[in-house]
Amino acid sequence: MNIIISDELLNGTVTNQVEIRLENEIISVEELIYKRVSMEVENYNSRLPEYFNGLVEPLDAEKTLNGYKLKKRQMIDAEKQTYIALDAFQKNGFFILVDNEQVDDLNQKIVLKSTSKISFIKLTPLVGG
Repeated sequence: MNIIISDELLNGTVTNQVEIRLENEIISVEELIYKRVSMEVENYNSRLPEYFNGLVEPLDAEKTLNGYKLKKRQMIDAEKQTYIALDAFQKNGFFILVDNEQVDDLNQKIVLKSTSKISFIKLTPLVGG
């Protein structure tokens, strides 16, 4: 099943969308974050474009209108990015809504449908590796 994840501002404006593939309809919040961050990093590392668009700002990057511009094109460490994202979730750096209901624990299981709406709402910039 494919699910679309939206990054949103507090006012509901969508700033980015990514599509991830899930094998199961039941997933923990931790797995959801892991899959999302891993997919973003894999996509970036396979092409090394000028800009990275993802949940966590890589180290040595500058935020621009087009995404995060790395000072030099280089591979991003998915494990570091995931760790930073999981830590930020636990420290309320961002929150997640699934079908307009907030999830608040990494171990919480969520049941997804192909029509589920998932929103990541960042409260602070997440800077990673």
